Amino acid sequence: MGNKSSSQREALPIETTFKLPADIPVWPQGDGFGKGIIDLGELQVSQISTFTKIWTTFEGGPDNGGATFFEPTSIPQGFFMLGCYCQPNNKPLFGSVLVAKQNNSSQNEPLKKPLDYTLIWTTKSQNIKQDNTGYVWLPTPPDGYKALGHVITVTPEKPSLDKIRCVRSDLTEEAETYSWIWGPGKSSNDSNGFNVYATRPINRGIIQAQGVPIGTFIAQNSASNSTLPLSCLKNTKTNNFSSMPNLPQIKALIQAYSPIVYLHPDEEYLPSSVNWYFSNGALLYKKGEESKPIPVDPSGSNLPQGGDNDGAYWLDLPEDKTNKERVKNGDLQSSQGYIHVKPMFGSTFTDICIWIFYPFNGPSRAKLGLINVSLGKIGEHVGDWEHVTLRISNFNGGLNRVYFSQHSGGEWVDSSELEFRSGTNKPAAYSSLHGHAMYSKPGLVLQGGSTIGIRNDAARSEKVLDLGLGFEIVSGEYLGTGIVVEPPWLNYLRHWGPKISYDLQEELDKVEKVKIEDSLPNELLGEDGPTGPKLKRSWNGDEV
Repeated sequence: MGNKSSSQREALPIETTFKLPADIPVWPQGDGFGKGIIDLGELQVSQISTFTKIWTTFEGGPDNGGATFFEPTSIPQGFFMLGCYCQPNNKPLFGSVLVAKQNNSSQNEPLKKPLDYTLIWTTKSQNIKQDNTGYVWLPTPPDGYKALGHVITVTPEKPSLDKIRCVRSDLTEEAETYSWIWGPGKSSNDSNGFNVYATRPINRGIIQAQGVPIGTFIAQNSASNSTLPLSCLKNTKTNNFSSMPNLPQIKALIQAYSPIVYLHPDEEYLPSSVNWYFSNGALLYKKGEESKPIPVDPSGSNLPQGGDNDGAYWLDLPEDKTNKERVKNGDLQSSQGYIHVKPMFGSTFTDICIWIFYPFNGPSRAKLGLINVSLGKIGEHVGDWEHVTLRISNFNGGLNRVYFSQHSGGEWVDSSELEFRSGTNKPAAYSSLHGHAMYSKPGLVLQGGSTIGIRNDAARSEKVLDLGLGFEIVSGEYLGTGIVVEPPWLNYLRHWGPKISYDLQEELDKVEKVKIEDSLPNELLGEDGPTGPKLKRSWNGDEV
């Protein structure tokens, strides 16, 4: 067995603990936000990010860099461990697990010791580079209880039954796997059946979704999609928003963590405020009355409200050619972030979704091997909404991760992987040329393939949008009636641009008849204009 001592190798990234560049501020006064403990009903939970290392592997997993398994330490008096923590070695240590304590008012034992343990896997007979032999144990819960995490040891003896607690079943929700942490192979498909994954609640969102992630992991001997033997917690207090930030706290969070958006140096199609767009000649069209478009009021107050996205109305640029070209180019000076604040994971996290409006989305470019090709009008559309989402821990107000929207999808990036403005906790975001997809780092991302695809070019320039300046909070339903008044344009649920009507074949013919149609994402091949923020699937749900 290839054990390696720390003196024989270079330091691993995980041996450095990540901290945000600046201290977490002292937040304005409020109820339970940032107080360190959250009441879930019969249980109180606390977030632990201090760990003792139990066992490290030096190969397998992401980048073939191995992983390290930890136990939480410095657990407050009266709280109990629910499971261990694991993370790939290729990133600084950055994570947390929840520990739980019974509420004094609870009568029916929400926490119980396991009855036994089952050995899930051991490296005893595995030829793996590691610092010790690892053993992964699954607690056996009493009837009516669920296990929420594993225990890790470096000896074959079963852990103490007092090491961990199981949770009463009605205080839990079903979990799913979502991110590969480690396995003996270089991918989750070649790890001899054994893999370690992060878990999260299956149901996520702001409506009837009270599942709470623990931060623990699940170890599996197969890729079975059957019900997992581990669960998540559940916030059983109805409409429990006491741990969510109030309005002054939201504003302080935005000031602390608002991203700095860098536009590409060649970007012609800049963002603007919605009011600037309306004030500069945007028109509302109605089906059957296309010859009589109506100028939109600067506040959007004459836009149709609510209803369905039925194709009866759409917005478009001014009719006058000169004014149309001017409005297409946006107005960076007027631009601002439009903010929707929502509870996530049973109100243990706050998502601050920051929406950015662009009057026009420019044409796409393709990369064909070493050749770059303009795609004519393909990719153009009027009205473009993009967003970044800040995920905040309600235990301490720390920035946990950021979501970057990218066309019809996007990606989460942990805070430990972000680029920050020097000396601040403000992450950088890069808007791609013409398409405005958001990325955490500059460079080229090909959409569609490794050699043929749509170019997403992101680079730093002097065209900068600081989303902490002039922002507007447009929705925060959990705050209660009248705290945030939604602007009329937010409840305009039709299209922000006309249906694309260019001749696809004619545009492709301009590209010297290169056969790339099969490589183009469907969203580029002609569709109705985009819809506004409230019709995006993430408005009431989790980001994809």
